[in-house]
Amino acid sequence: MQGALPELELTTLFCPGRSNLFISPAGPQHHLTPTEPFITRRGLMWTKDTQSFEKNRCAGNNIMLLTKAFKKKFIIPDFAEFTEQINKMYDSAQQQEAGQVADYIPQLAKFSPDLWGVSLCTIDGQRHSVGDTKVPFCLQSCVKPLEYAVAVHNLGSEHVHHFVGKEPSGFRFNKLSLNEEDKPHNPMVNAGAIVISSLIKVMEFLKSMAGTEYVGFSNATFQSERETGDRNYAIGYYLKEKKCFPDNADMTAALDFYFQLCSIEVNCESGSVMAATLANGGICPITGERVLSAEAVRNTLSLMHSCGMYDFSGQFAFHVGLPAKSGVAGAVLLVVPNVMGMMCWSPPLDRLGNSVRGIHFCQDLVSHFNFHNYDNLRHFTKKYDPRRRSDEDPNKSVVNLMFAAYSGDVSALRRFALSAVNMEQRDYDSRTALHIAASEGHVEAVIFLTEICKVNPHMKDRWGNTAVDDAMQFGHDVIVSVLQEYQSVYTDSDTPGDTEDQKTTLDTVKSIV
Repeated sequence: MQGALPELELTTLFCPGRSNLFISPAGPQHHLTPTEPFITRRGLMWTKDTQSFEKNRCAGNNIMLLTKAFKKKFIIPDFAEFTEQINKMYDSAQQQEAGQVADYIPQLAKFSPDLWGVSLCTIDGQRHSVGDTKVPFCLQSCVKPLEYAVAVHNLGSEHVHHFVGKEPSGFRFNKLSLNEEDKPHNPMVNAGAIVISSLIKVMEFLKSMAGTEYVGFSNATFQSERETGDRNYAIGYYLKEKKCFPDNADMTAALDFYFQLCSIEVNCESGSVMAATLANGGICPITGERVLSAEAVRNTLSLMHSCGMYDFSGQFAFHVGLPAKSGVAGAVLLVVPNVMGMMCWSPPLDRLGNSVRGIHFCQDLVSHFNFHNYDNLRHFTKKYDPRRRSDEDPNKSVVNLMFAAYSGDVSALRRFALSAVNMEQRDYDSRTALHIAASEGHVEAVIFLTEICKVNPHMKDRWGNTAVDDAMQFGHDVIVSVLQEYQSVYTDSDTPGDTEDQKTTLDTVKSIV
C-alpha cells in the first residue's frame, strides 16, 4: 500500500471473553482491514466475519488496546516469537510419557493420558493456546488459592488467618494434621481448604476472574468426591473436634461445599484468564473488572509460591521460582506476576501428585525466559527477556537529548554520547542540542557539545538561525565567544563520521567521566 494511510475508524466484534479488534477507513471510498498475521502476531483474536464487526463501532474501550498493538507496547512486544518458543516447549513436554492418571476418584480415571494443553493470557489481553485447551476438567486443588483469594477479598487477611495458618506443613496434602495452634497449616492443604470453604461463596468470583469464559460444574465428579471422600470426612471431624470452624458453621455443609469447589470445571483457556487476573493484581485483563483486592492477590501469590505444589513446593520454588498451584486432575495454574497467567493441563501425575508434563513445561519456561523471581533482569547472559523492547522509539531519544540540553545536564549528555546517540539530532524546529543549550545559557553543556562531541555549529533551525545566533539573541555573551572561537576552527571533517573518529570521541568522553 503506497502513500499515507487514510484516517482510520476503529471497529470491534464483541465476543465474550475475546479481545477482537479491527480497523476500517473512515470513508466509503476506502476499504482497509488489517490482515490475520497483523492481528495474531500481536496476540489478538482473529475472525473473518467482517460483516459482523462492521456493525459494532468501538467508541473508546479498545482504542488503547489497539494503539498498543500498533506501537508494540504490549507487555510482550514480540508476541509471535514468544509464542513460537512456547510451542516448542509444548512439543518438548509432550514427549514426556511418565506418570499415572489419578484413579482414586473414578471420574478422573476416565481421562486419556495423551491429553495435553497449554494456554496463556497476558495482563493486557494477549492470548495463545496450543493443544487440548478446550477440553473441560475439574479444578480440584487448583481451586484452593482461588477460594482463599475470595475469602481474603471478602473478609480480610486477619479474619481468614484466625482460622488457618500460613506456613508450609511438610506433610501430605490430605494428612490429618494441624499446627501448634490447632489450625490447618495453610489454605493449600485439604484441611485449610475445608475451613476456608465454611467462610465464602465463590462461583461468581471464579466466573469474573475467567472474564466470562467457560466455568462449569461436574456433578458426576462431585458425587464421586462424596462417595470416595472418607479421608476428607475424617479431616472434617478432626477439625470439628479441634474447634477449627467458625461459630455456627456446619461441618457437613462445609465439606459438601469443598467437594463442589473441587468439581468446578474450567478449560485451559478460561484457567489462563484466572491466572492472568492474579498476575494483574486482581483485575481481569479481558473485562477490565477489579475482581480481587491487591491484598488478596499478594497473599495468595505468596502462599502459592511456598505451598502450592504439594510436597514438591520447595523444589518448585527453587527451580521455577514462580507462584503456582497443581491439582490431581493434572492442572498447573502458573502466575508470572505483572506479566501473564498460564494454565497447563495433562492428566498423568508423578508420585507427588503433580502433572508430569506441566512440571516439565514450567521448568523449561524459566530455563529459556528470565521469569524466575530471582533472575537478574539487567545482567543475565543466557536467558531471554520477552518483555524487553528491541526497537525503542527514536523520538524518545530526541526528546531526552533536547531535555538534557535544556536543563544543562552535562552528565546526561555524557551518558548519551557514551551510548553512541547521534548528538546532532534535530527536533521538530530543526534545532540541535547545541541550539537549545546556547539559547538557555548553559556554558558547560555548550563546551561539552562542541569540544567533546564536535557538533556542527553551522547547522540552522527552521528560522535560519545557528546556535551562535540564538546565543546572541538571548544575550549570552560568554557562549557567543565560545561558539565564535569554535566556528573559526571547525571544519566538516571534525564531525565524527567514521568508525575511528567515533572511537576517539568516545575515548575522550570516557577519559573525563
